[in-house]
Amino acid sequence: MATHVADPRLADLNGLLTAGQAAMDSVRALESLDGREVHESDLDAAVPQPARIFCLGVNYSEHAIETGRQVPDWPESFMRTSASVLAPYADLVRPAFTKGFDFEGELGIVIGRGGRYIPADQALASVAGYTVLNDATARDWQRAGSQWLPGKNFDGSMPIGPEVVTPDELDVTDIELTTTLNGTVMQHARTSHMLVTAMESIEFFSSFTTLRPGDVIATGTPGGVGFARTPPVWLEPGDTIEVTIQGLGTIRSRVIAEESTPTAWRWLPSSTATGAL
Repeated sequence: MATHVADPRLADLNGLLTAGQAAMDSVRALESLDGREVHESDLDAAVPQPARIFCLGVNYSEHAIETGRQVPDWPESFMRTSASVLAPYADLVRPAFTKGFDFEGELGIVIGRGGRYIPADQALASVAGYTVLNDATARDWQRAGSQWLPGKNFDGSMPIGPEVVTPDELDVTDIELTTTLNGTVMQHARTSHMLVTAMESIEFFSSFTTLRPGDVIATGTPGGVGFARTPPVWLEPGDTIEVTIQGLGTIRSRVIAEESTPTAWRWLPSSTATGAL
């Protein structure tokens, strides 16, 4: 795998994101990882144990259209657990209990200062940085009920990284996002196409809960996902899925099969996902 040479501006945030604002402020004083080389296999998830992951769904009009839905006038939202987080170059396990494992390249926001009732025009002050994520989804589990929780929370199904880039380094209002599967472009969009902007997402989620340092917001995926294609394109063992966001880098996952599961299980969706959602 490729080797990353430590950048003078690179700092290890592991453990700091859950330690509050004072710890977040101290990041500015860190200069480097002692100049040592960093291999891809060394990198943990950009936020290894986020307390909460707030997610927007159907946040690009092209994605709404391809799902057969109307473009929403209210943010579609759901949550992920920290158990679903995965390192940016780790193997992505396709759950044995799904027949429709899909990809969703997205921009991630890492909250720094946090707070409640944060207006969009002041939200930048609450951002620790930005990162890349893949909101990989078991579509049949997502569609089996009216809530999305099961399909979005298989263990280790959301690679996130490779770094957290601070907002003074990058303006994310109009940057390019690309997802490739085995080298073929599947998703290609700009963040300016989002229905709810990055800063508006902070305003929305802080309307009903106090955002805390280390919280992550997944801002939604553009059109081109696998289930909306004819025929559907699912992630299969041996595939390589990559998500690249301009200025933030690339995450890369090799898809592997789950090694062992119970031979019989009651809770299995009745069909694969081929329609809306």
